[in-house]
Amino acid sequence: MAMRKNNNSEAETEKSKLSGDRLRRSMKVFSYVLPYKWPFIWGMLSLALGSMLFLLIMKLPGEVFNIISGESAYGISVTQAFLIVLAMLGLQGALSYFRVQLFAIVSEKSMANLRRDLYQKLVTLSIPYLEEKRVGELTSRITSDVTQVQGVVSITLAEFIRQIIILIGGIGMIVFTMPKLALIMLGTFPIVVIGAMFFGRYIRKLMRSRQDQLAATNVVVEETMQSIQTVKAYTNEAFEVGRYNATLKDVVKLSLKAASMRGLFAAFIIFVMFGALFFIIWQAALMVQKGEMLRGDLLDFVVFTGIIGAAIASLGSFYTEIVSAVGATERILDILDEPSEIELDHQTKSSVQRFQGDIVYQGVHFSYPSRKDVPVLKGISFTIPAGKKIALVGSSGAGKSTIMQLLLQFYRLDEGQILVDGKSIYDYDLNHFRQNIGLVPQEVMLFGGTIRENILYGRPGAAEDDIIDAARKANAWDFIQSFPDGLETIVGERGVKLSGGQRQRIAIARAILKDPAILLLDEATSSLDAESEKQVQEALNKLMEGRTSIIIAHRLATIRDVDQIYVLDNGQIIEQGTHENLSSIEDGIYNSLAKLQFEVAP
Repeated sequence: MAMRKNNNSEAETEKSKLSGDRLRRSMKVFSYVLPYKWPFIWGMLSLALGSMLFLLIMKLPGEVFNIISGESAYGISVTQAFLIVLAMLGLQGALSYFRVQLFAIVSEKSMANLRRDLYQKLVTLSIPYLEEKRVGELTSRITSDVTQVQGVVSITLAEFIRQIIILIGGIGMIVFTMPKLALIMLGTFPIVVIGAMFFGRYIRKLMRSRQDQLAATNVVVEETMQSIQTVKAYTNEAFEVGRYNATLKDVVKLSLKAASMRGLFAAFIIFVMFGALFFIIWQAALMVQKGEMLRGDLLDFVVFTGIIGAAIASLGSFYTEIVSAVGATERILDILDEPSEIELDHQTKSSVQRFQGDIVYQGVHFSYPSRKDVPVLKGISFTIPAGKKIALVGSSGAGKSTIMQLLLQFYRLDEGQILVDGKSIYDYDLNHFRQNIGLVPQEVMLFGGTIRENILYGRPGAAEDDIIDAARKANAWDFIQSFPDGLETIVGERGVKLSGGQRQRIAIARAILKDPAILLLDEATSSLDAESEKQVQEALNKLMEGRTSIIIAHRLATIRDVDQIYVLDNGQIIEQGTHENLSSIEDGIYNSLAKLQFEVAP
């Protein structure tokens, strides 16, 4: 896993060059800026005006020097020059204020829309795609990557354009007022640009590697926190700290290497740029001595050369940030370009036609996408008439849960077909299809809100009486009422404040409120104590009334009354029948399991 990740990181680093195709693709993210084009345009105008005003302000100190020496050609006093500076500073301050406000509107609103669409895409992607990714990797896309893009939209892009305007404007000032010195100064540009390109490319690779490694540290933290009970149960706190430290060391190593390169880059700029600057100042001083240049113009030259040098230096860092944001944009677009398995616009429950519940599996073959060489189901065929209850029994890995997952269309079949009410499951609208199916899993994952919110998840917007009725049928109302806050009780993250039996009954209440035509019970009582199991089983019996039900069970006592039991082994059905029929097969697998659990004689 680590080897594969490193190889992927290296491959991504090789793609860090800013090509025309990459830039054009990344520009797609600016479609989120288009709804706010007028604030963006006004912000850019404020930026341009403010930058040009800055150049004019920087011209005034030299003019003041000429006024003092009596060489000014404008015929204004020092006081008048000072008042002009104050007025221009006030105008520039106002322009800067409006620019910041306008870009904040654009960046905050556009990136909020981007985050919304990215989250919407994540929740509508298929299970196989999500299983290939780690949670930390996906959350990094919606947090750090979008934040990086937002930084470019709100600050970096504006500053990049501002520095370009200042650079071009500063060069223009010098070229038109001091052409001789301009030629000397422009001679240093190729060296600086080539050096900046070399350092910038290498620094980009390092920073991208650092970002990937930092994401790996986030993955460790999320995995540890999500499984903290397991970590503590196995006293592996020190192991997890060591694992985190190992990833941190790689981050620090890459960061220090990048810092060294940035330091060398800064040293290069200082030596070349400022060395050339002082050489040019020396030449300018000679021109003043010869009377070929005004003293104030010398000051202007020094100021504008410094401004140009600072602009060049900052353009390199801004360019690096923009390239990093292009990489972040590509990762975001990779997700947004993935095909969704459902369309949220069609996800309405009002127009859902209720199924009768007839289910037919015909010659179903299946292997998981990540393990195509390992067949899980090998020609499974069976029929469930509407309203009947069937149970799936077998050892772990026999294919029981896979049968449910295929019915839910979490994966697509390799061969065969599954029919519901005489129609292929793939011919139904996926939203409507799943709204006819209820699931009560073995490990219930509740959301961290209230009991009410978790029950309402089955049918958002349901009436209060329906919620209470569902809780009663699930044998949950008594314990809910025992809490001081009742339905408003906070269940905690993943429902940790409730017992296993309480969580199961909340999940059953949720399924009752949904009122599905088909019910899937995946070992819903296997992890409960005897008392909780009794209460949950009573609730499940109420829930299964009048519904087509598929039950996965290890405790055979919970499936004695089902209409048909299918015994699976190695992806095939090897026995089928009622509890009584299967128990009578002397050498049968079900009979062996029954003897172990019920302690009955053959």
